[in-house]
Amino acid sequence: MELRVLRYFLESCRLGSITKAAEKMNVTQPTMSRQIKDLEYELGEKLFERSNYTIKLTKAGELLRDRAEDILSMADKTVEDFKAIKTDVVTGDILIACAESRNISFLAKCINKVKQSYPGINFHLYSGDSERVLEKLDKGLFDFAVIVDNVDLKKYNCLSVHAVDRWGVIMRKDSILAKKDYIEKDDLIGLPIMVSRQALEVDIPRYLGDDTEKLNVFATLDLSYNGSVLVREGCGYLLTFDGLVDTGSDSVLCFRPLMPELTTSMYVIWRKHQQFTRAGEVFMDALNVALI
Repeated sequence: MELRVLRYFLESCRLGSITKAAEKMNVTQPTMSRQIKDLEYELGEKLFERSNYTIKLTKAGELLRDRAEDILSMADKTVEDFKAIKTDVVTGDILIACAESRNISFLAKCINKVKQSYPGINFHLYSGDSERVLEKLDKGLFDFAVIVDNVDLKKYNCLSVHAVDRWGVIMRKDSILAKKDYIEKDDLIGLPIMVSRQALEVDIPRYLGDDTEKLNVFATLDLSYNGSVLVREGCGYLLTFDGLVDTGSDSVLCFRPLMPELTTSMYVIWRKHQQFTRAGEVFMDALNVALI
């Protein structure tokens, strides 16, 4: 399996056409078609359902697309890391998976400090649920992850962030519950609730226990901003961290904390025995100064 052919395959997926992919990658259409057919033969699976004008991924094709993205990301990252070794100037890319939280201000300060001394270091931040983030971290596709979840100290090194996120409910200011200073457990039962998938599995059961099953969760989401748009339109209530949604005087939304209080801790993690590039070592030093 050649990296070049995987790039052909991914570009065909993105454009929905082998012909368009061939034009973009400056190869002939017959050459690209033959390479992809050879790949199908090598894997023993059909990757595309072909019609006169379009292609559609098969189940095997969807699997290869996900794997190919990871394989090529790792290959490209490896090439860039080795390029950085050859220069006396500290350069390179640092890939960070990051949870949605206002407490990542520490991360912004670290990045700013590093950039002032090492302008050749570039940062790439990604978001996603913990399961997907940890999968990519384990594969070496991320250098660090900032998570709001329990840490497996057998697999990862970690630094604790000196702040916690407070849970509460985003609602319209004209909601009856907006008259309350805080939201109690019984207030949540029966409400049309939006919450992240991760929180529904981890955080909310810590708060509600067996009553979690009584929640009327009509929507799950990854980004609180998207949930706030639904709340603004009167769709329901959003369970989320404080500080992620604009609830200022000009907003129709407000935040009310949960009572008893529910908080979540934050950690910076990286793989055990990870070998950092010089750029990674510089950033690690900045994290140590900020968090230890």
